[in-house]
Amino acid sequence: MANKPAGLLSVPGRGAHLADCLLSRVQAAFPEALLVHRLDRDTSGILIFAVTPHAQRHLSKQFEQRSAKKVYVARLEGHLEPRAGEVDLPLIVDWPNRPRQMVCHETGKPSVTDYRVVKYGEGETRVRLTPKTGRTHQLRVHMQALGHPILGDPLYASGATREFDRMMLHSEELRIKHPDSGESMKFRAKATF
Repeated sequence: MANKPAGLLSVPGRGAHLADCLLSRVQAAFPEALLVHRLDRDTSGILIFAVTPHAQRHLSKQFEQRSAKKVYVARLEGHLEPRAGEVDLPLIVDWPNRPRQMVCHETGKPSVTDYRVVKYGEGETRVRLTPKTGRTHQLRVHMQALGHPILGDPLYASGATREFDRMMLHSEELRIKHPDSGESMKFRAKATF
C-alpha cells in the first residue's frame, strides 16, 4: 500500500518529463511491485500494488468485479443537500475535450456513486464518496453534475472553486481480500485537507 500525493501520476505518462510516478518510486524500493489500479494525477490517497503476477491478477479482478470497496473524502463547493444520496448518471468521454468526461444518457456507461455529508463549512461541504462503479473521473463529474464541484478541480470546477493549490479529493479507505488467504484487509490514509 502507498499513499499517493496529489499531483503525482500513478504510472508514467508520455514523454520523459512525465516519467516520475508512484509506480517507479515504489519499484525503486520493491522492484517486483506490479500495478493493480490507478488514481487520477490530481487525486491523493491509497494505492495498492502486487508483488507477484498471481496477486496482481487476483487483485485486479476484485477491482473489475467491483468487490474492492473504495471510500473517498472530498471538499465540495456550496452546501450539498440532501445529506446522503446516490448519483446514477451514465458517463462517456467528451471526445472534443479529452480527457474530460460527460454525462450521456444515450451512450454513456452506467456510473453510480453514493455520497454522505460529513460536515458543512463556510460555503463548502465535506463528503464521503463511495463509487459503485469505476469510471474515469466518475466522482468529479458526478459532484459537478449535482452543482457542487470538487474544490480545486482543474477540469470540472471554475472561478474561485478552481483556485486551490490542489484538488480536494482523497482516496481514504480501501477494502480488499488477500489474494492467497481470502482474508478481508482494510487500508486507511487520512486526508491532509
